[in-house]
Amino acid sequence: MRIVSLVPSLTLTLFDFGLDAESIVGRTPWCIHPAGSVNDVPVVGGTKTPTLSKIEAARPDLVVMDKDENPKAVYEWCLEQGYATFVCDVRHPRDVPSMLRALGEAVQCSKVAESLACSIESTLAEAPERQMRRALPLIWHKPLMAANGTTYAGNMLACLGYEVPDIEPNGTGYPEVTPQVMVDYGITDVFLSSEPHEFTTEEGEAMEAAFQSITDEPPTIHFIDGEDLTWMGSHTDVALRRLRKYINRN
Repeated sequence: MRIVSLVPSLTLTLFDFGLDAESIVGRTPWCIHPAGSVNDVPVVGGTKTPTLSKIEAARPDLVVMDKDENPKAVYEWCLEQGYATFVCDVRHPRDVPSMLRALGEAVQCSKVAESLACSIESTLAEAPERQMRRALPLIWHKPLMAANGTTYAGNMLACLGYEVPDIEPNGTGYPEVTPQVMVDYGITDVFLSSEPHEFTTEEGEAMEAAFQSITDEPPTIHFIDGEDLTWMGSHTDVALRRLRKYINRN
């Protein structure tokens, strides 16, 4: 089977299924894991702007995509070309096990996919008690943007016991926010991600100063690995355990 993956976290998942560059024949430049092995896979363009001629040249039996990450037009083009597609649409970590099972079946790796799915289900069953705290993950700086409680990133924090508000319920899930908006929503913990924007120490300090100017109880600011918030798939179990360990220490 020849597979083109346009989703970084699922490229990693395919390798974790035990596949290699003989089967994974196309990726994006953001598909950086597993380091070393992924370098043997040709780049076919970005998640938003893949080069269709390169996908065609890869002669895929399956194109792996994500509903939010990849354009609908690319999906429709794949169908027009007669390529089978696997489209990930995960909103919560608890959706990941069923997605892994479906992807495993699609690429003939059901046994290892089942093992990974069961491990995530076990980790989710160990979920901590709900905290009396409200958290918000920030993903972009100018403008300042958050991932709200309907997104996978927001629900990763919910799995740690936080309440994550649904800011702008009729929006995209990624609202623009300000320190005042976060204070108004009662946010107690702000998580600054390393991707897609890599928040700097200086940006965190400026945000902390802004909070201190408008409230006597400013939110606690955390710097975390963005992959732990957004890379769904085989990484979900690692991310949940690592984030849980961080929260327990802090």
